[in-house]
Amino acid sequence: MRVIRHVAELQQLADRERSLGRSIGLVPTMGALHAGHLSLVEQARRRTDRVWLSIFVNPSQFDDPKDMDAYPSTFEADLRACRAAGVDVVFAPGADEMYDPDSQTWVDVDEITLPLCGAARPGHFRGVITIVTKLLLAAKPHVAVFGEKDFQQLAVIRRMVRDLGFDVEIVAGPIVREADGLALSSRNVNLDAEARRQALVLCQALDAAERAVAAGETRSKALLQLVRQEIGKAPRAEIEYAELRDPESLEVAPPELARATLLALAVFIRPPGAAAGTTVRLIDNRVLHPQP
Repeated sequence: MRVIRHVAELQQLADRERSLGRSIGLVPTMGALHAGHLSLVEQARRRTDRVWLSIFVNPSQFDDPKDMDAYPSTFEADLRACRAAGVDVVFAPGADEMYDPDSQTWVDVDEITLPLCGAARPGHFRGVITIVTKLLLAAKPHVAVFGEKDFQQLAVIRRMVRDLGFDVEIVAGPIVREADGLALSSRNVNLDAEARRQALVLCQALDAAERAVAAGETRSKALLQLVRQEIGKAPRAEIEYAELRDPESLEVAPPELARATLLALAVFIRPPGAAAGTTVRLIDNRVLHPQP
């Protein structure tokens, strides 16, 4: 496995692989790898000759420096996991490699970035889309794989790739969960046992909504009320958003659901004994399918 730190070196390798007729699959990450990331590696492995994984904690997508500082860093463990998973190249640049000090160019997508995570984190998706653009230009992949847990990010990236005409296939990897239903996240390491137990309300709320839809419930208001009731059972959980949206456009779902609809959640979990304002932000989602 090769570890590359510089864009120019990665671009040269990409050109060489392409000249030899080999396809490249890219898995962009911020490190702190877990089984969810490795499932994306497997998705790339099934589709391409070479699997490349990037590790870069992108400063431009954090609106709070403290949030970035709290993001877990496990680089050596990440490299071991990549070797075991058969990753061919790890691209691990520094911030100065990806951003010139006088950089003035950003990539952004309009309406689809405004709701959900974009509403509470101004500039977040501008940072995400800019770094994804840079990674696509550096790695020149045939396929790039992103997880469905970050559903809005996936939708935004697909829109950017379509609008700018990137010659790359965007592949979605399903959410990977613990046995009890908790969605895998690098931030889960910040949960103690009690906070982790309370974090289960996210998947429990999604399950409750899915059961209600399967039983014939199609009223958006009733479904969201049910979700909020479920999350309210955890006293240390605070809802940032719980919304029903169109899975492609992310427009607000109609009062009566008639087709596949995204239920998206963002919830703050405050560990017991934590200082005021010290929380772990978790996201999860489910696409609901009303009965015809």
